[in-house]
Formats: sequence, structure tokens, C-alpha cells
Amino acid sequence: MDAFMALPVGQQVKYWSIATVVFLALLWFLNDVMLPFVLGGAIAYFLDPVADRLERAGCSRTLAVSIISVVAVLTFVLLILLVIPTLIQQTASLIDTAPELFERLQAWLTERFPSLMDADSTVRQQLLAIGEAIQSKGGELVNGILNSALGLINIIVLLIVVPVVAFYMLLDWDNMTAKIDSMLPRDHVETIRKLFAEIDRTLASFIRGQGTVCAVLGTFYAASLMLAGLNFGLIVGFIAGLITFIPYVGALVGGILAVGLALFQFWGSIEVTDGETVTYATNWLRIGIVAAIFGIGQFLEGNILTPKLVGSSVGLHPVWLLFALSVFGSLFGFVGMLVAVPVAAVIGVLTRYGLEQYKSSLLFRGLSRDE
Repeated sequence: MDAFMALPVGQQVKYWSIATVVFLALLWFLNDVMLPFVLGGAIAYFLDPVADRLERAGCSRTLAVSIISVVAVLTFVLLILLVIPTLIQQTASLIDTAPELFERLQAWLTERFPSLMDADSTVRQQLLAIGEAIQSKGGELVNGILNSALGLINIIVLLIVVPVVAFYMLLDWDNMTAKIDSMLPRDHVETIRKLFAEIDRTLASFIRGQGTVCAVLGTFYAASLMLAGLNFGLIVGFIAGLITFIPYVGALVGGILAVGLALFQFWGSIEVTDGETVTYATNWLRIGIVAAIFGIGQFLEGNILTPKLVGSSVGLHPVWLLFALSVFGSLFGFVGMLVAVPVAAVIGVLTRYGLEQYKSSLLFRGLSRDE
């Protein structure tokens, strides 16, 4: 046993490298099968602090998980009844309306830049092609999702398997973590515990905090845009909130989409009658309100939500986050995008630990220990 625990560093590195390669290979081959389990595990991790708080309030683990499950089911049913049908309807309507929006863009360009919109103009041909592509491809996508039996089966499997996996993982979370702790190498147990604590802090700060930021901003954008009278305000707010976890991308995409839709909806929307002459004016106030909504959202995110809920010590640089999402998304598809942020956080913690060890080593300091 002593000989085993005194393995040379080179052999330890070899064994951990093999374990990492095996893990990545399993993720590669089983990425389609693993989706419900990854989602279930993420939900369990997200809700574990809530269960712990209920336990501290006097509930048993089973009762705490049951309470969480009932609240989650009621919330899901409420979303199904109130939000999701409207979301689907607005998505389909936006896809159907896209050609009309491009026709209005074409008319606006023709009025102001007639030379660009000749019959043989590249701009004109591209606009027509984009409008037709969005309508045909978007319609195929919606019809495929709604009418495909395989897609329906997958959705049903997700709706059934994910909650079951999340329930049992949440119920046994403390037992699982204790079991993993008991299997750690005893020579390095304190170091590994320290690293795990740092990883948990990073993940909790980013995933739980950023998830809450996405939900709050998505709700704010959707409600505000709908109150402002913007068509498809719900779907625009949903998209902006969903991708808010990607730095600057959520606000940029949502803002461009919202302002673009506002321009088409409110451009020339005011009828002005002067005797027998009828002219149309642009409702700049409505367009300004839509733009201001995203300005307020950015202010809330940068000055209130992110500092309070995420914190400044997460250590996930936006460029590193974008790189991780791109790499894991291209390698492992949707499952890869789900695990990109946790894996990026783990790599970040390990990299910082490695740099600390390097700076305290003779390799960095040289032969003089006193410097």
C-alpha cells in the first residue's frame, strides 16, 4: 500500500491523463444518450443549496426534495399554460413575417439608395434570397419540431427522464459527494478538497448566479418589450435572456433584433392628416423606448445583477468562455455546450493552482530561495 501511495509524479500524471482521455471518449460516443443525465445533474447541482437550506430549517432530505419537486412541477405547468404557447406562436409568426420585413427593408433601401436596388443589384438579390430562405427553412424547422415523431419522442423522454434523474441525484447528492470524497487519494486529499471547494465556488458563482441573471433579464426584456407594444416582444426577450450568459452577445443580439423589429413596426406608423393630404410619420418615441429597454437592461446587468449574483472573483474571462463554448460545441454538439462552462471553470481553477505551484517552485524563482 505504501508503495502504491508513493507513486512517482510521472506515473500519477499518466494515470490521470488516461482517465481524462477515457472521460472525453465516453462524452464523445455517448453525447446523445447523456443529455438527460447532464441536464438532470445540472438541475440537482443548481437546487442542492435550496435542499440544504430546507434541511437546516428542520425538513428531512426526502421532504426537502419533495417540496422542491412540487414547486418545480407547479412552475412548469404554469409555464406550459401561460408562456410556452405564446412563445411558440410568436416564433412561428416571426418566421412567417420575415419575408414581409425584408420587403419593407427593400422598399426603404429603394427609396433612399435607388442605385443599390436595381433589378440586377446584388443587394436586392441577396435580400430576396434571405427572405425566402428564412421563410422556407424556418417553416421546415418549426414543422419538423412539431410534426416529427422522433422529435416528439425525444421531448417526451427529456420531460420524463430529466426530472427523475434530477430528483434522485438531488436526493442522494450528499451521499454521492461523501462517496467521492472517500475515494480520493489519501496523500492528496486536502489539496483535492481545496481544489474542489474552489471549483464549486466558481461554478456556484457563475452557473447559479448567471442563470439567475439570465432569468431576470429575460423576464425584464420580454415584459418590457410587450408593454412597449413591440410585436414578438416575448420571443425577443426570451432569446436575449437565454444567451445573456455569453458576455455582450445577449444584449447585442437582442438589442439589434428588437430595434430592427421596432424600426419596421413603427416606421411610418403615425398618420398625419392636413386637410386633404395624408402623410405618415415615424414613431421615434416607441423606437427610443425599445432601445432604452436594452440600455436599462445593460445597466442593471453590469451594475446590479452581475456584481451581486455572480461576483467579480469567478475567474472566467469572456474570451476563455467563448473559446470553451466554441470548442466543446463543435466537438460534442449540444451536450458539449452544456458542459463547456463547468469544464472551463475546472480548467481555470486547475490552471490557477498550477501557476501558484510554478511561482513557488525553483523553476520560477531560480537557485536563490530568498528572492
